[in-house]
Amino acid sequence: MTSPRDPNLPWSAHRGTDGTMRMHLPLADLARVLSTREGSTWVDVDVANRHQVALLEHVCGFHPLSIEDALNPNSRVKTEEYAGYVFTIVRGVRFHEATEDPYDLETFNIGFFLGENLLVTTHLGEATPVREVTERVERSPDLLSRGCERLMHAVMDVSVDAYFPILDQIDVFMDGLEQRVFEQFDESALHEIFAVKRLVLSLRRHLAPQREVFNVLTNRPSVHLSPEMQAYFRDVYDHVLRINDGLDTYRELLGSTLDSYLTQVSNRLGNVTKGLSIVATLSIPFVVVSGMWGMNFTRVPLAENPMGFWLMLVLQVGAGVGLVLLLRWRKLL
Repeated sequence: MTSPRDPNLPWSAHRGTDGTMRMHLPLADLARVLSTREGSTWVDVDVANRHQVALLEHVCGFHPLSIEDALNPNSRVKTEEYAGYVFTIVRGVRFHEATEDPYDLETFNIGFFLGENLLVTTHLGEATPVREVTERVERSPDLLSRGCERLMHAVMDVSVDAYFPILDQIDVFMDGLEQRVFEQFDESALHEIFAVKRLVLSLRRHLAPQREVFNVLTNRPSVHLSPEMQAYFRDVYDHVLRINDGLDTYRELLGSTLDSYLTQVSNRLGNVTKGLSIVATLSIPFVVVSGMWGMNFTRVPLAENPMGFWLMLVLQVGAGVGLVLLLRWRKLL
């Protein structure tokens, strides 16, 4: 049974002890099921709506500190146990589509209040993992019969799996960078290398605290998480470790790519310096001979010789070529 959706009420789904399913519960019914904790109830709160936020304290009765963390978009990722429920925050990531920077990330927090037969999720604005799982519940309401723990796992699983498409995109970025550095040597690739490196470090910064959160959910005994359910969170924890290993690999590849770029710059600079050294070596005899024969003396050798200029020119070119050959033979050029 589905009631009309009130925009000032959170999205909600309830499965009674008799198996009946209800969506978008009115305020009175929602308050009743939240107070009795009968059946299984999932409530999704958009913290941008003050009417929905009021339910967290006045209807759900959550601790003010956990509510404060849920409302703060900059709250750190954590998991804490309060009287009657476990409060957890995970951080979702996605590429920021509103900017022209292809490496710009957008993050959002999802809060979870897991109590007895109750799951309350909180987020600011749209949260893709929550939307995906709510759509699943609307298509197949029987998913709620698996329990609130499974629903929390489903949202967290989608949130963590969202990192994998980003890793695939980083792989595409890496292929393009390697081609530009090793095959084309595009000098503008340096900016892209640092941009991708900043993206990888940002992902690591967001992922690192979640590793500890899922480690706690997996291994710490809790009255709100059964050992059977913790096995599901262990799977999510494995995904976090895989993503972290992938980010470490990309960081090493970026370091190698940056080293290769700087090496090529150094080699090109060396080739330019080598060319200038050859030109300078060839120029030395011209400078020396011209300086000597340009002195203000009345009797300068070959000054009266009609072939003097050409003799001096041959001498200067020959001396320059000889110097270059000597330096090459000594492997100084």
